[in-house]
Parts: sequence; structure tokens; C-alpha cells
Amino acid sequence: MIQIIKTAIPDVIIIAPKIFGDERGYFAETWSERDFNALARPIHWVQDNESLSRYGVLRGLHFQKGAAAQSKLVRVVRGLVLDVAVDIRRGSPTFGKHVSCELSGENHRQFFIPRGFAHGFAVLSEEALFQYKCDNFYSPSDEGAIAWNDPALGIDWKIPAGDVILSERDSHHPSLAQAPELFDYSVNYYDL
Repeated sequence: MIQIIKTAIPDVIIIAPKIFGDERGYFAETWSERDFNALARPIHWVQDNESLSRYGVLRGLHFQKGAAAQSKLVRVVRGLVLDVAVDIRRGSPTFGKHVSCELSGENHRQFFIPRGFAHGFAVLSEEALFQYKCDNFYSPSDEGAIAWNDPALGIDWKIPAGDVILSERDSHHPSLAQAPELFDYSVNYYDL
């Protein structure tokens, strides 16, 4: 059983699984195709990924372009992250807007990021074990990204800029306004 929490951007949702706990610990159903597809669009997941990062690591804002576009269902098994989805669908009423959500091993929440969005997260705890499902295989030639600190996005990453740890590549992405290829709101990227 899951609870859906709507966000300010209708296509992005937070999923809160029901936790059954007692003196032994807890049980939670973290994925149900039946429940998810009844509440959101039908998705066929093809790849699971996991990363371990320490405090201050910021990964993003990433996306896959065109027919390689990906939806993601993300969660944190241990630790705490701020997870962010940015609407990069030109023509969308929420283009350039973002929603964020704290995900932790304690709140068990998951964040669904559909195709047409850039995604990133910042580690707020000492370390975080992050897992996510993708509905399309990773394609290096179709990588895209926008700057994590683009002032036009106004994202509060909840860590001081001086504590942010980036990969070399993530420190050189263009702003949203300068990004060469994004998404078109009128195109259904699930049908490509």
C-alpha cells in the first residue's frame, strides 16, 4: 500500500509507502507495479542504480535527451538527501520551475521524476545510500545537464555553496537558458 503526495508540478509525485512496524523492526512494500500504475502512468522499469555519497556531494542536474529520455523513481535507503526535479519541457506552464523533497532512510519516501525533467540531489547527512529505478537504459551519447546553481532556478540545496562537492563534469554545465537541447512540452516522450 502506498500514499501519493502531489507536488506543485502535477507530473512529479512523492510516494510514501505504508510502514508496518513492531518490536522486531518494520516491513514496507517499496514497489508495486499494480499500485503505481493505478496512480501514475504505466511504467516499465529496465534498470536499477545505486550510489553512495558523503555529505556535500551534489549530483546533477542530469537528464537523458530525446528517445533516451528516462523516468526515475528514487529513494534513500540510508542517510538524507534533498532531491530535486526541474521541469525542462519548453512550452510547459511550469517550465523552469522545480520541486524538491527530502528523502531519507527514516521517512522511506520515494520521488517520481517523469521524462522531460532534470534531476539532481544533494547529500545532507554524513553519507547517503541512494537507489533509483530508470525506465530507459543509460545512453552516454544522449546525456544532458543544466547547472545546479543556475540563479534562474532558485534552488535552495540546503547546504552552503562552499560545502558542495561536484564532479568535474557537474561543475561546467550550462544554465537552463543556455542549454542547447531540452524537451518540448507538446511531445510525448513515452511514445518515441
